[in-house]
Amino acid sequence: MNSIQVFEHSFLPIEKGKLEQRHFVALSQLNALHNDKYFDIRHNGIKFKQYVGVIQVNGLTIEILPKIDNDGKDESVWQKALIEMLRITRKLKVQQVDEAHVKKQQIHLLDIYFEWFLNEVQLLLHQGLIKKYYKETSNVKALKGKLEFAKHISHNLVHKERFYTTHQVYDKDHLIHQILGQALEIVASLSKGNYLYSSCKTVQLNFPEVKTIQANEQTFSKIPNTRKTAPYATVLKIARLIILNYAPNVQHGSEKMIALLFDMNALWEEYILVRLQQANKGLRILGQRRKAFWEGIALKPDIVIQKDEETTYILDTKWKNIAYTKPSTQDLRQMFVYNEYWCSKKAMLLYPSTEHVFNGFKEFNDRQQKCGLGQVSIFKEDSSELDDTIGTTILEWFEKD
Repeated sequence: MNSIQVFEHSFLPIEKGKLEQRHFVALSQLNALHNDKYFDIRHNGIKFKQYVGVIQVNGLTIEILPKIDNDGKDESVWQKALIEMLRITRKLKVQQVDEAHVKKQQIHLLDIYFEWFLNEVQLLLHQGLIKKYYKETSNVKALKGKLEFAKHISHNLVHKERFYTTHQVYDKDHLIHQILGQALEIVASLSKGNYLYSSCKTVQLNFPEVKTIQANEQTFSKIPNTRKTAPYATVLKIARLIILNYAPNVQHGSEKMIALLFDMNALWEEYILVRLQQANKGLRILGQRRKAFWEGIALKPDIVIQKDEETTYILDTKWKNIAYTKPSTQDLRQMFVYNEYWCSKKAMLLYPSTEHVFNGFKEFNDRQQKCGLGQVSIFKEDSSELDDTIGTTILEWFEKD
């Protein structure tokens, strides 16, 4: 299986042996299904946007990685950084990825999600799968449940020994296991040729035979949330991600595609929120708090920090490099309004950078409230490891003046 690693906002040209015309057509149709939000289609290639993650289509894996401009770090560093950010924001459960193992096996983000799913299914098999009651309508040899008279007459004029009934069944062939069965089939079809395929087939052999279904968004809404189904919460979350992002019929042929993509702006916001909560020193740190603004429109700053009843700070994250520019007028107006509505004296626009930079808060003209620009490096100094103290750094900036 061929693989390509690219950075967000980069251009990937059509090239034999890499991104071929058949891949380009399938990706174009996938993008159209999602209102062209993932990338821009050019006549000779694809221009990626702010979405990071992985796409696999018919033997080609494209891993899209985040990157801060001019930081000098290569794809392997940013792959590890993305995996760690997904882990910290609980979008992925993974132990530390060994670099030698990655290079040897060419492990990508999709493999890690598949392996997580298989491990969770194996855990359930070890613990014992639940049985559930469900109704089944079929021809049976013993009268049980409700006799479906019309169908019984039409089906059993000759076979007097049979009964066409609707009856209750108590076994493992129910909706939850049917969903997991569908996800296992997808993993098997997309992992052929790599180290996960044999593991997936082993899990399938141990998994009970269940009806084949085509689950969609509505299917997942039918799953009951009970004490009995609680052990399935994690595996269903991963199955949902796999199934709803799988597009086997994007092209009129046999192109099988899956796209696990994350908006880097949203991931950056969630990552900073978690780091602030980890550094919390008796503060209330809240994400996405809403206040009514006008005609059903709400104001929603990324992060609200409440020190006490009289002191509130506002933080808005922006995944873009402003090393050589100033913040937009619209962003500053937004921070001004946030301060007004949350009775905050300080707001901060936070950007990624190659180093920590903060030059204090500056007052809006003729106002008591202030706004500051913060830039943080997600990496430790002179290291490829993520800096787990940036939450403390940001909170200290709010306390400076």
